[in-house]
Amino acid sequence: MTSRSEETRDGFRFRGGRLPLDLTATLAGRISGAHRESLNAPADLDRWLVAAGLTDRAAGSTADDLLAARALREALYALATARAEGRALPDAGREALNAFAAQPAAAPWLDPAGDRRLHGGVRALLASVAREAIELLGGPDGQRVRQCQGPTCAILFLDTSRAGDRRWCSMSACGNRAKVAAFRQRER
Repeated sequence: MTSRSEETRDGFRFRGGRLPLDLTATLAGRISGAHRESLNAPADLDRWLVAAGLTDRAAGSTADDLLAARALREALYALATARAEGRALPDAGREALNAFAAQPAAAPWLDPAGDRRLHGGVRALLASVAREAIELLGGPDGQRVRQCQGPTCAILFLDTSRAGDRRWCSMSACGNRAKVAAFRQRER
């Protein structure tokens, strides 16, 4: 897992601050109901794994791996949304996440550039994401998971601001749109 900070990589959004939250962003349009799936084919999952910095080459995802990744994503979304809203964690999501995390995880290794990568198959990479999710949601940072307050944005993110009052997944995207809208409202 590298420390790449670009918000968009290979067409995927990475605004969550943690990979489990970024995986949930592979399904857009949750609020509007006009869902836009980014993981349409096994090759898309391979691209996401590379863009996320988990591996440096296509992991050879299958149709079953794709279904598993989508199931993990939806479990993560349900759990992180519950955490963000201060609700109890849903049993189904918790059980699914625990089952993913119980699978053998990928082994960390240092690549020639000094970046941390994971070595293993697709399921092992997903198990590593699930384990990171358990550390996030079950640890002190779980209280800092937020949902973007953009009117049409459902991106979840880790609020690392000192005051704990971050409202937007990205100041260059949703935050900027909100500022422009507020300015136009004041000008009227």
